[in-house]
Amino acid sequence: MKKAFDKKVRLRKFHEGDLVLKKMSLAVKDNRGKWAPNYEGPFIVKRAFSGGALVLTNMVFEDLPLPVKSDVVKRYYA
Repeated sequence: MKKAFDKKVRLRKFHEGDLVLKKMSLAVKDNRGKWAPNYEGPFIVKRAFSGGALVLTNMVFEDLPLPVKSDVVKRYYA
C-alpha cells in the first residue's frame, strides 16, 4: 500500500529565481469573507534550503522578514 501511495507523491523542489505564490495567513482577518484571496504574491525565491525552507523576496527585491516552509507556497507560472 505504501508503494502505491509513494508513486503518486511528487516532490516540490524550488530553485533560486523561481516565482511562487504564498498562502495567506489565517491570522489576518478579511472582511470579504469567502471572497478573500487565498494566495499573495508573486514572490521570487532568493534562497532555497535543503530542509524545505525558502527565503522570499517581493518583486521590488525587498526580503520578507522570515523564511517560509515550502508547503505554504506553490509555483507561479507567468
